[in-house]
Amino acid sequence: MKIRIKGNSLRYRLTKPEVSKLWLAGFLEEHAEFAGNKLVYAIETATGEKLSADFIENRIVLHMPKAMIDELHNTDKVGFDDHTGPVSLLVEKDFVCIDNSEEDQSDNYPNPLLTCK
Repeated sequence: MKIRIKGNSLRYRLTKPEVSKLWLAGFLEEHAEFAGNKLVYAIETATGEKLSADFIENRIVLHMPKAMIDELHNTDKVGFDDHTGPVSLLVEKDFVCIDNSEEDQSDNYPNPLLTCK
């Protein structure tokens, strides 16, 4: 799971196994260590109808409705966003990069721009 923070926007990108795990377990969590401090970022199933997020004690949690998780897992839907709160939220499938990225992308979704027509 990757996160990108830019200004007041937060984007989560998920590989195929991560989408499956979120669908099955209802929860994903990663962390990054910074000089003795830990930043935790997670996604958990929510009961509402919209994306929301909290940031409490170095922990960012994106709350994602079960219906969205189901659709992300079971369809070709690329992602979901919400712009109603103070932070713009986006969760999306992580596609294989078009450029020659050196990171392992074997678990990423096939990029629709690279498929033959």
